[in-house]
Amino acid sequence: MNEQLKRQLLSIQKDEITSHLLYLRLAGMIVDPHNAQVMRDMAATEKGHYQFLKKISQADVQPSQMLILLYTLMVRLLGMTFSTKLLEKGESAGAKTYEELDAFVPGAAQLGQDEDEHENALMAMIEEDFLSYVGSIVLGLNDALVELTGTLAGLTLALQNGRLVAISGLITGIAAAFSMAASEFLSARADDSARAGRSALYTGAAYLVTVALLILPYLLVPQRGSGIFISLAITLAIAILIILGFNFYISVAKSLPFRRRFPEMLGISMGVSAFSFLVGLLVRSVFGIDV
Repeated sequence: MNEQLKRQLLSIQKDEITSHLLYLRLAGMIVDPHNAQVMRDMAATEKGHYQFLKKISQADVQPSQMLILLYTLMVRLLGMTFSTKLLEKGESAGAKTYEELDAFVPGAAQLGQDEDEHENALMAMIEEDFLSYVGSIVLGLNDALVELTGTLAGLTLALQNGRLVAISGLITGIAAAFSMAASEFLSARADDSARAGRSALYTGAAYLVTVALLILPYLLVPQRGSGIFISLAITLAIAILIILGFNFYISVAKSLPFRRRFPEMLGISMGVSAFSFLVGLLVRSVFGIDV
């Protein structure tokens, strides 16, 4: 075994013992007995990885306490499903090393493949309440992005007054948020869903948070000179970051294709904004608005 392969082996061995201890810590944090057991099963799988690699390397490797702390915080902030899947994605290089080890230890490649499949099956068993409301969050988030970016772009050119744009956007956004939440509640009730109230709450909350982020530049950026257009540029940048972050989260947590979903949502939101900007230009020209 050459030195490069041995370094890769020890690196993956460190990842496995780190994951083992992390999953044990998460199992102790989780109230739900089903998810706690899934975490313990995943910890046992990672320990099996570590022990197999230790037989080859003949060395003990210390875990990364910093990574354990980081992922523990990530689970608290972003949820268990997203965090564990992101961690496992970081270990994807291990499959290649298992294949290379097969030349020295027959069966290593097959063992690595079998254990990866086992981990994927275990992660699929995790039941996270938050993810069952993703549809409601998408509804509020997407509608706010499309409607508010378009509204703010149109008002920016029509009014060219940052405070008026912010106030108009806020009033429109709050009204639309309650309207969307009510529509989601009635739709869920029509389907006899027991989660109608929480679905409406997630939809309205996602809408309101998005509204607050989008109008913020109009309140913080000085509106002298070209400040109004700087505010619009920052708002559009925030919208792009929201779309990027949310689609990355969902693509990891629900194993959905990021490369297809992100351009689709981005194209719709920015397309409506561009159209509304032109409408604002037309309204300002036709009605001679000068604020």
